[in-house]
Amino acid sequence: MGKDKKKLPILENVRITAIAAEGKALARVDERVVFVPYVVPGDLVDLQVKKKKHSFMEAVCINIHEYSPLRTTPVCQHYGVCGGCKWQCLKYEEQLKAKQQQIVDNLTRIGKIQLPEISPILGSEKIFGYRNKLEFGFSNRRWMTEDEIRDSEEISNRNALGFHITGAFDKILDIEKCHLMDDITNRVRNEIRDYALRHNLTFYDLRLNEGLLRSMMVRNSNTGEFMVLLQFRMETAEDRQEAMALLQHLADTFPEITSLLYVDNHKCNDTFGDQEVICFKGTDHIFEEMENLRFKVGPKSFYQTNTDQAYNLYKVARDFAGLTGNELVYDLYTGTGTIANFVSRKAGKVIGIEYVPEAIEDAKVNSQINGIGNTLFFAGDMKDILNREFIEQYGRPDVIITDPPRAGMHQDVIDTILFAAPKRIVYVSCNPATQARDLQLLDCDYEVKKVQPVDMFPHTQHVENVVLLERR
Repeated sequence: MGKDKKKLPILENVRITAIAAEGKALARVDERVVFVPYVVPGDLVDLQVKKKKHSFMEAVCINIHEYSPLRTTPVCQHYGVCGGCKWQCLKYEEQLKAKQQQIVDNLTRIGKIQLPEISPILGSEKIFGYRNKLEFGFSNRRWMTEDEIRDSEEISNRNALGFHITGAFDKILDIEKCHLMDDITNRVRNEIRDYALRHNLTFYDLRLNEGLLRSMMVRNSNTGEFMVLLQFRMETAEDRQEAMALLQHLADTFPEITSLLYVDNHKCNDTFGDQEVICFKGTDHIFEEMENLRFKVGPKSFYQTNTDQAYNLYKVARDFAGLTGNELVYDLYTGTGTIANFVSRKAGKVIGIEYVPEAIEDAKVNSQINGIGNTLFFAGDMKDILNREFIEQYGRPDVIITDPPRAGMHQDVIDTILFAAPKRIVYVSCNPATQARDLQLLDCDYEVKKVQPVDMFPHTQHVENVVLLERR
């Protein structure tokens, strides 16, 4: 028999003092920091310690003695289990203060550079129903509560359609109502699940890579269009028949669906970038509109998931770029060319570079649809394409706009930007920590002139930040 693990303590009457990283809050007990999810500064709580290290502990709240005035009641029935929207218990104005502080802390502690006054964060007008895309998974191993596990012998249905549970790769929480998107999403998802249960369709088993129903993705747009994509794993002719019957049922039940698509995916993961997407009904894309531009969004396209705030974000980027109509602009990590096309009318020429070839094809189509003739797009790894030869061939940019992934920019890319020596750099980031690191690397030649945080994702700790740098 192995040794019993040392019993982890209960901490009583602990005052939560601040917001921490990853959507958690923190308290201090005996000079040690304790990280706790689903509580807010000002709460007086009892905590069950779950992990104990030399300098910190992780705990969960088991009782609240006093509620903080900063607290609000979460609207979602899945709150606390789902793992998303961790800040639903925190008033929205307090979420914005925490995000503003996150920007300040990262840029000062990591960046260690001279900063102007940071502008107040732009909050999202919609704090629910703001997303234009969600993905749900099917599983034959439903996430169960402790009460359900105790009664598990009586539970016959272990199937679920919902969100993956953090830390349990093959478990899915069955979702009844998610508040992040328009309610048609809930109606479609619940109808698919109910139909599947009525017709005994098999839900995916991630460990065995078998089962007909794998995942679903929904997208809507501000033009009123609605896309549903279902992923199947079809082994037999009967599987195919069942899948087609389900798609036909959806087409008949929801005339609102303008793009009904499916994928037959036999891989061990649900990514479908390398899979053929087949159109069952309607078109294979939807359109988003921004100002007087139309953007084609396919199932594999990247498009900012908060449409209204994306517009505000891009307006800030365009404003910071300070375009007069003659500039050569490089748009790095251009995605489907949204920013490139958005700023093109105020620029002489815009060159967009992006890793994903399908996204670049979308970017070209988006220029074509909108009659934009001054853009040029290239697909490939940023650090391989953007080099000195490229700049010598296509010209030295007056302005560089860069919107890299969470990991920030590769050192080679930063070196090339310094070689290109544009007058201005507009750096859009979804991760202030890597942005701060990159700003420090650019600090030798560039001074930060403006900083504008934008909240794209209410109830989460994520924040976008736009920085203007000018050549010294």
